[in-house]
Amino acid sequence: MPYTLTPDTGITPGSDNINYIKDHIDTGDRWVLNFGPQHPATHTTLRLVLELDGERIARCTPHIGYLHSGFEKLGEHLDYNQYVTIVSRMNYLSPISNDICWHGGVEKLFGIEITKRCKVLRTIMAELGRIQDHLLCVGAAALDLGAFTGFLYAFNPREKIYDIVDYISGQRFHPDWTRVGGIMKEIPDEEVFKRMVKNFLHADLEQALVDLETLVNRNRIFMDRTQGIGVMSHDEAIDFGLTGPLARASGVKRDLRKDEPYLCYADNWDGEGAEAVKFSVPICHDGDVYARFLVRLEEIKQSIKIVDQLIDNIPQGPVDVYVDEKMTKPPKEDVYGSIEGLIQHFELIMTNRGWEAPIGESYLAHETANGELGYYIVGDGTKRAWRVKTRPPSFVNFSLMPRMIEGHMLADIVAVMGSLNIVAAELDR
Repeated sequence: MPYTLTPDTGITPGSDNINYIKDHIDTGDRWVLNFGPQHPATHTTLRLVLELDGERIARCTPHIGYLHSGFEKLGEHLDYNQYVTIVSRMNYLSPISNDICWHGGVEKLFGIEITKRCKVLRTIMAELGRIQDHLLCVGAAALDLGAFTGFLYAFNPREKIYDIVDYISGQRFHPDWTRVGGIMKEIPDEEVFKRMVKNFLHADLEQALVDLETLVNRNRIFMDRTQGIGVMSHDEAIDFGLTGPLARASGVKRDLRKDEPYLCYADNWDGEGAEAVKFSVPICHDGDVYARFLVRLEEIKQSIKIVDQLIDNIPQGPVDVYVDEKMTKPPKEDVYGSIEGLIQHFELIMTNRGWEAPIGESYLAHETANGELGYYIVGDGTKRAWRVKTRPPSFVNFSLMPRMIEGHMLADIVAVMGSLNIVAAELDR
């Protein structure tokens, strides 16, 4: 069932703010304030240039900040496996989701169908990444408005996700977990992995959600600071290209897991008639900061349901697909046990030989925690992409700051920015 926030806030989305701006746009009694990049709410890199009329924001000009690593250009200089180390750093709140999307796009370009086991493992980790991202966002939403205890309720369980990521990849923060046609290595012990995931979901996360909702959801201070603030209507969300929780909080019923399904979200994902995982897409209609908070909370609960459907049904078999055309790395037993496997591994990793990437282009988008994350790839037959273009959700979402904040009070900036969950590295060009 759709998740609807009631009662109505009674505010026509954006109307009061726009009328205020029109009435005061030509006044000269303003002063300019730089909000960031050093402000705690801007992740030390974002910058907003504000024109203030008293404490009311007359104009807001967003700047993408100072974190410039040129991640798209690097896609032309690193091969299809090496580039995963860059995509992990685009969204450092849920990096494993970026890994999965990137190599899904590469596999679409190559025409590779990954194994059943790999699909299930990637789906599980994609949902854990969504939970990882949302927990920080809802916790910071409380912290930014003074509810430090609420932040601890949400942030502490995230450590268990880092433990799981560390267990399967050997790295806590930037897993760099996927490879063309599979993942970096088999899970060390499947039973240990299952136990870690179940304990996190049902011993830690569910109680943390109860504690957070009890503390925050009906807190009068929190509601006054978030309801009717930063409102985006349904039509505006579509016109501005919003996706993910921001769009769904404005009543836009779109989720790529449902509308353009992939991995285990699609029917017949194993080629033998397996049904897609079952979950609901939460929808609100108020389009304000409070609605975005509630949508993310409900999405965490739906992610728990998805993982529960898969964790005890992980198929056996290889985790990597083996392609004769030498697009994917050979199994480790072949690398260590045969000269052919060792040579192929050497050619893929250390030389320009071995790769037979197609000459063509592809685009794949996944429903990540902040919305549509997409990679457009142009292949020229070599081991590196000729062009990589990223569609990061934060870059689109950040462009909405002026529309959401102009006409509001200065104190509302932190609430609105927190509800957008901007990740500075995704703004990088």
